Amino acid sequence: MGSAPRIAIAHQLDMHNGALTRLTRELLMLGVVEERAPTADGQRGRPLVPLALAGGAGYAAGATVHPGWLEIALVDFAGHVLARDTTAFDSPDPEDFVRVLDQRLHALTHRPALLHSRFLGLGVAVPGPVVASSPAQRHVVNWLHGWRAIDNHHFFNDRFSFPVWVENDATLAALAEYHDSGLIRDCASALLLFIGHGVGGGVIHRRSVLRGEFNNAGDIGRLFPLDAPRPSGLDLLATLRAAGADIRTLFELERHLDEHIDIVDVWAARAGQQLGVAAKAGTAWLDPGAVILSGPLPLRVLDAVGAQLAQRSHWSSTLDLPQPRLHVSRLAGSAVSIGAALLPIHRLSADDAT
Repeated sequence: MGSAPRIAIAHQLDMHNGALTRLTRELLMLGVVEERAPTADGQRGRPLVPLALAGGAGYAAGATVHPGWLEIALVDFAGHVLARDTTAFDSPDPEDFVRVLDQRLHALTHRPALLHSRFLGLGVAVPGPVVASSPAQRHVVNWLHGWRAIDNHHFFNDRFSFPVWVENDATLAALAEYHDSGLIRDCASALLLFIGHGVGGGVIHRRSVLRGEFNNAGDIGRLFPLDAPRPSGLDLLATLRAAGADIRTLFELERHLDEHIDIVDVWAARAGQQLGVAAKAGTAWLDPGAVILSGPLPLRVLDAVGAQLAQRSHWSSTLDLPQPRLHVSRLAGSAVSIGAALLPIHRLSADDAT
């Protein structure tokens, strides 16, 4: 939430000033927080010295696959993006993913600025919910069918020499969007609607990721049958091909957008109305402070879907009740890889970290 003076942090944590001073002294020695330039508060006495997370305390990586490409992000301990990398990739074999990821990580992390910094681990974003037979397996999308039989936790941790955490891609997009948008400063909860290869979602509750009883919180894809039009990236591509467009992946959509904007606008209007149903239900159940729209679509397409969602008759109550704000992503496709990179830091600082 940015830098803050000790007195403000003590108030937020309901902690005595003396106890916080002792705690921050240790954190300063460990190098995970740092003091910023003093600021005057308009009162007599010593100026306030804000504290902030120290980006140099370490860094983490995140990786994901979209249809046609593999994406990696590096973030420092304060959550600032250090690097992003994309490379062509279309293999359904997780061993190929590990091989290419290892090569790209080696190139990215052997930079002079990172060589002496502590690497905190890797987050891997997987598109699919946890299956009933095993909490470590996921029902991933068809084009990644080779991932369905693996134990995600053991598979990745056995192949890398550092800690690896695996999470649903939409859940990680929610984590990234919540931090990047600044919503974390104003509200403690948010719903994310995610248009990727499929359609998914994520839930932020009390400024942390809500996973649910079976680790599938936010799996709104089940609301939209596969045999009917749905607000997904695959459905958008199918709609374009049915109209004669030769566009095979979301990666190609941006450069052909002007040619097919009328078709895309009609699809966006329908998708916005469909997602409005999910947003309305989520708002009624969870009373979030924000609804976020995200996904690896061109920003113009997300904005068009967001314009439909902004017509609150689709999803808001007719009663005079507080309503969540609507935020359309500026991160687009990079939300997933950035969220994956935030995951090791998030888990290391969580109460249930292992």
